[in-house]
Amino acid sequence: MKKKLTVLAAGICALSLLLTGCSSEISNDYVTITKYKGVEIDKVDADAVSDNDVETQINSVLQSKSTTTEVTDRAAQTGDTVTIDYEGKKDGEAFKGGTATDAQLTLGSGQFIDGFEDGVVGHNIGDTFDLDLTFPENYGNEDLAGQAVVFTVTLKGISQTDVPELTDEFVQSVSDTSKTVEEYKKEIKKSLKKTSKENQQNTIKENAWKAVLENTTVNKYPKKDLKNMISSIKTQYKNMASYYNLDFADFLKQYMNMDEETFNSKATQAAKDQVKANLAADLIIEKAKIDVSDKTLEKKYKEYAKAYGYEDVDALKKALEDAGNLENLEKTARLDIVEDWVADNCKQVKSTSSDSSESGSNSTGSTGSTESTK
Repeated sequence: MKKKLTVLAAGICALSLLLTGCSSEISNDYVTITKYKGVEIDKVDADAVSDNDVETQINSVLQSKSTTTEVTDRAAQTGDTVTIDYEGKKDGEAFKGGTATDAQLTLGSGQFIDGFEDGVVGHNIGDTFDLDLTFPENYGNEDLAGQAVVFTVTLKGISQTDVPELTDEFVQSVSDTSKTVEEYKKEIKKSLKKTSKENQQNTIKENAWKAVLENTTVNKYPKKDLKNMISSIKTQYKNMASYYNLDFADFLKQYMNMDEETFNSKATQAAKDQVKANLAADLIIEKAKIDVSDKTLEKKYKEYAKAYGYEDVDALKKALEDAGNLENLEKTARLDIVEDWVADNCKQVKSTSSDSSESGSNSTGSTGSTESTK
């Protein structure tokens, strides 16, 4: 009898699925999501941290603490930064782009064509000299490619950059916890591993949410939400134009290489994408009963304030209000919380491939396989 009841229950469940469709699909008037929990994404591994990575990071710190000294008692050397005036001529005529005043050039950087930087080495401040050079054959300007030219150069200043040595004393000046070089290397390695882990989690989060959006269809856009989002996007860019003291049209042309018609089209599409994401998030919050209480939102606000260098949440809100973007803070936090939830509930799939001559192919022609991982 118990077995019959179990079979009957299974039959009813199967019939229910046939009548209602996929049980993971959720929908409302605005969006339909075919799958949101347990979406599959390619497995993401954290990047390994090598000793070379540690050295590179430490060298970056050393460079950031370097000092610059003006040089007046010797000739220019490779590695120096020089201030120069120069004029380039081809067949006795100055060519476009070949003249500059008070140009800064680090000798040995390879910034200029072959022979230019080497030609400055050995000269003293106040020297004026000619450099007979030839542009490379593959130079981007066809008028100058492979052409012989003469640069008249005046050396006006020399400075040298002094990079500190990695010592225990230096370590103590830049670290709150390390006292020795070896301790500092361990500290840097730990920090890099943490960053690598964070990057891994961010990639998982991004990919999982992308998968959800690919499973999401917009039934209709709420007119008010779409209108407000378009307005918000335009306001942000108009504020940027004001910051640069430019008319909006000039700003678009100079910094974004587009006219207003193109911008409006792109802004509308961006607004639709954002509203779609917000609608999907709201529906998932409802169906999955995700916690978006004031306490949870406030925790997100504190994360944002810390990440963007604000003293507290009030300072963050004030900055957003001044930028005309405060109304989007809660929506951003709600979306962020949902993305975290989706990432926590996604399935990472490790793809493996084998040679078709060894394993053959299945009925769909695929020669690979997938392996689910946690």
